[in-house]
Amino acid sequence: MPTINSIVNKLMLRRIPQIENFMKNPIDVQQKVFQNLILSAKDTIWGKFYDYSSITNQRIYNERVPLNDYNSLLPFFNRIIKGEQNVLWNSDIKWFSKSSGTTSTRSKFIPVSEESLQECHYKGGKDMLALYCNNHPDSQIFSGYSLALGGSRQEATNDDIFCGDVSAIIIDNLPFWAEWYRVPKKEIALMPDWDTKLKKMIESVSVTNISSLSGVPSWMLMLLEGVMAYTNKSIEEVWPNIEVYFHGGVSFNPYRKQYQQILPKTMNYMETYNASEGFFGLQDRTDDDSILLLLDYGIYYEFIPFEDLDKEDKKIIPLSDVELNKNYAMVISTNGGLWRYMIGDTISFTEIAPYRFKITGRTKSYINACGEELIVDNADKAISKACRQTNSSVVEYTACPLFDKPNNRTLHQWVIEFEKEPQDMDDFITRLDTCLQEVNSDYQAKRYKDMILKKPMVNVVPKNTFYLWLKDKGSLGGQHKIPRLSNDRKYVEQILNLVNN
Repeated sequence: MPTINSIVNKLMLRRIPQIENFMKNPIDVQQKVFQNLILSAKDTIWGKFYDYSSITNQRIYNERVPLNDYNSLLPFFNRIIKGEQNVLWNSDIKWFSKSSGTTSTRSKFIPVSEESLQECHYKGGKDMLALYCNNHPDSQIFSGYSLALGGSRQEATNDDIFCGDVSAIIIDNLPFWAEWYRVPKKEIALMPDWDTKLKKMIESVSVTNISSLSGVPSWMLMLLEGVMAYTNKSIEEVWPNIEVYFHGGVSFNPYRKQYQQILPKTMNYMETYNASEGFFGLQDRTDDDSILLLLDYGIYYEFIPFEDLDKEDKKIIPLSDVELNKNYAMVISTNGGLWRYMIGDTISFTEIAPYRFKITGRTKSYINACGEELIVDNADKAISKACRQTNSSVVEYTACPLFDKPNNRTLHQWVIEFEKEPQDMDDFITRLDTCLQEVNSDYQAKRYKDMILKKPMVNVVPKNTFYLWLKDKGSLGGQHKIPRLSNDRKYVEQILNLVNN
């Protein structure tokens, strides 16, 4: 195994000069990506409509091709799902990645092309290892197995199109050498039932030499706790050669202390930034938690200043024009057929030589404590239905996550001002929770048997509370709105403090 580790380590490091090239020449590299995207799609239905053949630079592209989101591209996605090809991209689309996000639908389905799978998602995984090995020359990561926690494969929508979590699509199509290196094996990793899969994973990986972990913090924490309970040993005893955790998907901060208590003190941590739409960034340094923007992945980047998001005539700028410490919404054009697509994330650049950034949030109000991606549209629908079912009515509400560490639980805390309160508050909360699961599949997954996310809490406040809170902030007037959802506790704590005082 040490010999294999040395060989694979050297192979991974061959990528470093290419990474250094886009770090040193970011605009030139992005220009080549842009040209390749336009050339590839010029004969597609989309490309012909917008006459890609005559687009010679980014200025023309900016003027001719509209800004898009999931809803505006959904009709094209539906055509592909029904079997039509050459719609948005020139190669056949075989997979759709399923997830919840900032859309009005319960789940969103993002096309995944062969190019985006190979040149973006897989490339991101290989670069993750290359950067890690470059930063840790003495690493023995390839002397053990990688425990990769992903989703489950879904059923085919027709004879040629399959839908599933992007992690499941990646696992299902791994090359043989990568499948040999990772655990759990495919027959366990793609099991649809989480309870069965978790049990099988724990049994399998507890007797395996694990050197690295990768996955979403909330789910990985559950697996680690299961391994310790199953073996009655610490993680360090079970896996003495473990050295790194590659994490992403949700903020690691709420989970950091729990991981530090469970994993060895020598453990390394590396953040990744990938989604159904693509692989966008990697933490490339050990002394800073900023993320390196990945520029040669078949993704062309544009940005909208955050203050322009609500404007009808939005200012959209190329990478070369971004400024430090300013909040931007990301816009991407990809080798999966996403054209000027707003992914819903906001970032702020910490450096521009090379381009490094931090994820600052979402373009819309949301809660994402453990990957549930609850948005206002979900909340509005759920609270309206719960009110109808309980013959009650709501004046105002806001909600945020609650990390109750003493009781080891995570839940959503709702502050609601009722016009007419329900007769049975417990029944209202149950119905609200049920409705949220109906409109958001990721919320439903996190609520499964109370494993990740507990039942929500509701604080009922007196009438006029929200009015008094806005008045206290000097924010009365038609232009000021109640923040429905927030990923931090500032608003909820302000309101509860106002009531208590």
